[in-house]
Amino acid sequence: MCASSELTDVLKEVIREMVEGKDVAVAFSGGLDCGIVASIAKDYANSIHLYTAGVDDAYDVNESRNVSEILDLEWDHIRISEDDIEDNVREMISITGTVNPITLSFEIPLYYVSKNVPERMIIGGQGADELFAGYSKYIGLSEDEFKDQREADMASLLTKTLKHESMVADHFGKEILYPYLDERVRAIVERMDIKDIIPGEVRKKTLRDVAEAIGQPEVAAKKKKAAQYGSGAMNLLRKVAKRKDMTVNEMIAGWSDE
Repeated sequence: MCASSELTDVLKEVIREMVEGKDVAVAFSGGLDCGIVASIAKDYANSIHLYTAGVDDAYDVNESRNVSEILDLEWDHIRISEDDIEDNVREMISITGTVNPITLSFEIPLYYVSKNVPERMIIGGQGADELFAGYSKYIGLSEDEFKDQREADMASLLTKTLKHESMVADHFGKEILYPYLDERVRAIVERMDIKDIIPGEVRKKTLRDVAEAIGQPEVAAKKKKAAQYGSGAMNLLRKVAKRKDMTVNEMIAGWSDE
């Protein structure tokens, strides 16, 4: 059995076990990773609703609106605005202790989703970029360089990012589901030839094959911006900092000291 075929079957099994008979929110960016998850979850969940947190007219918001129609799933835009981002980031720092500006901006969309959706269960595509080499920084690396970088990124995800997200979820009474981080999924990736994972002309080819296999060719073709840019969160933080005549780092450092 080829890797993409085996991965398709295992993802269906993992997601079914996670969502079957439940009301589920999808933290949705309109991209490949969460598009696959949403499409599969649709077949098993009691109800499923897509939520995209972003500024008005953000890349993720526009993409998600279009992809929700392709998937025939209900979708809502959770608005991130200049009026509320400062209070929300201050609250996120208070909940988690996280003060790294990049981490905070990346985590803003999931924070808004966790805070605002009625569903207790939230599922998304976290971990796919590490497993399937979705980050642009992996392009052009040698095999050894790639292995080292991906190992470091996965370690950071498992020890720092998930800890941050767990504290946010617990604070709002939610549970975040991570199908791509299930040991069965990771075991398939570990057996794959590293040459089939390192990005070339097409990033995350195995996942794109999965999207094709589940009947979502439009999802298979999707490109994705990093969450902090696709949501518009980082640009909004820069705008707020500029208004205060500060850098983003200085502004967040001030918030964390309060």
